[in-house]
Amino acid sequence: MNTDFIRLTGEMINIDLFSDFHRHQVVTKCHRKIDGEWVIIDNPFVEDWGEKEFEILVKCLKNTVQTGGVVIGAFDGSKLAGLASAENTFFGSRGQYLELSCIHVTEELRGIGIGKKLFRLICEWAKEKGAEKLYISAHSSVESQCFYRAMGCTEAEEYSPAHVEKEPCDCQLEYRL
Repeated sequence: MNTDFIRLTGEMINIDLFSDFHRHQVVTKCHRKIDGEWVIIDNPFVEDWGEKEFEILVKCLKNTVQTGGVVIGAFDGSKLAGLASAENTFFGSRGQYLELSCIHVTEELRGIGIGKKLFRLICEWAKEKGAEKLYISAHSSVESQCFYRAMGCTEAEEYSPAHVEKEPCDCQLEYRL
């Protein structure tokens, strides 16, 4: 497969971009921090995004671009295969973090390296901006956590209270750039 990776402008981001994109995930087990220790628990559910979720994502991605962040799309021809975004607001006790705000690969193209390449491109962007680390408030599913661990992410040394409050079941991770 010949995948093109393109930095998206606000004009390129619209609901039609996601017409053939499948944000679907069957989750059976998730990571949870219980009494200070990470454990894996049974937590079966299906995540299956529809138009409403993609409309919210479009608004978020447009805001990312408008505020100086980056959105990178992976394309198989004209079809969106994956995307990743990072925000342009430094945070942490030393201003060491920039946030990886999303990374998604369409269901039928997972496992072939698109997510890894998107992650690396976001890391390059964040490093060029002067970040020491990438901060990820990551889905707690075993599959998502396996991806981030394989990329070299570790538990965040500093938790962002805003991220924890917004998604209390997420795993707070970091990646040293």
